[in-house]
Amino acid sequence: QVQLVESGGGLVQAGGSLRLSCAASGRSFSIYGMGWFRQATGNEREFVAAIWWSGRVTYYADSVKGRFTISRDNAQNTVYLQMNSLKPEDTAVYYCALKGGFGSLRNTDDYNYWGQGTQVTVSS
Repeated sequence: QVQLVESGGGLVQAGGSLRLSCAASGRSFSIYGMGWFRQATGNEREFVAAIWWSGRVTYYADSVKGRFTISRDNAQNTVYLQMNSLKPEDTAVYYCALKGGFGSLRNTDDYNYWGQGTQVTVSS
């Protein structure tokens, strides 16, 4: 099993920044990807960003491209999401997820493990 614990959420004004962290523990994979998703009240969970284990390939949703950056620290088994120029529409619960093996990283069904989520609220 894999445990994922997110942190770093909070309340921030529009235009501000937050950095989310996701610490992974438990079973290890030789090939894996990690992603961030978010779910606003009343909406479906949507893809935000993802990164492969090498750290060299990343993916972003169009809505966050240029504002958010995903990165990883393999030594710490942690993935980060740096969020800049935040907007009220970024308000959501943000979830970290892990996928073992190759394949797509853009869909919720692609992932094997999920964290509990951390709330991000952006005030206008």
